[in-house]
Amino acid sequence: MKASLLPSQIRLKNSYLCVGLDPDVEKLPDGIPKSAQGVLEFCLQIIEKTLPFTVSYKLNTAFFESLGAEGWKVMEILFMHLQSKDVFAIADAKRADIGNTSHQYAKAFFENMGADAITLSPYMGFDSIQPFLEFPDKTAILLALTSNPGHADFEMQPLANGRKLYEEVLVRSQTWERKGSLMYVVGATRSTEMESVRALCPDSFLLVPGVGAQGGDLREISEKGMNASVGLLVNASRSILYASSGSNYAMAASKAAFDMQQEMERYLRKL
Repeated sequence: MKASLLPSQIRLKNSYLCVGLDPDVEKLPDGIPKSAQGVLEFCLQIIEKTLPFTVSYKLNTAFFESLGAEGWKVMEILFMHLQSKDVFAIADAKRADIGNTSHQYAKAFFENMGADAITLSPYMGFDSIQPFLEFPDKTAILLALTSNPGHADFEMQPLANGRKLYEEVLVRSQTWERKGSLMYVVGATRSTEMESVRALCPDSFLLVPGVGAQGGDLREISEKGMNASVGLLVNASRSILYASSGSNYAMAASKAAFDMQQEMERYLRKL
């Protein structure tokens, strides 16, 4: 699904939930084979039971790549499956390199996998991101202010112009051609900076991981981060995937997604 359809899908489902698919083989529920085939079975069940409550899925590619060739095949199957579901399918791959290498990454995930978007590290500059922007109806999601403890090592460092590094990423990328094809990753645990982020990119969608297991506050993120078209995709992974380790895992995931959707609906009414 194209990113331009997100606002209408959000209104249709009263949800801006993105379910993260980070299937750790060692954490698969009882009765699911600890194999690539088990990962496929698990993810398909999670998708089926959470689909009414979400507008997006984010596949963390590392969890599939670690399974070798079979994992790549599972990832291809899942992206193909999502193409028919009217959802925004994200490859959480954190790629970007010199231009010709980035072009091959873009082909791999946009053409071969069928992803609608991919997460990227912006620190090699515009020429490392440009190849992803050349694909029509696809979205490049730049890391801006992440939720991990080490984010301050680089992202919060002050520059000579008075901005912090993450702010420079936002400001500089807003000058790029096809900036409408950009989104940004802003961690839910960075709610104190959310207002400044929104001020620097008022019209962009933000992908916000860190709600749930990492402790981000959905209410605060929603109040500070929404724009006129909502402008948020709030990701939850572990709190949904591993809501239960038993045979009822799919229904438990459905309940966890439903609970988040219900809370999101309350905040959407305020727009």
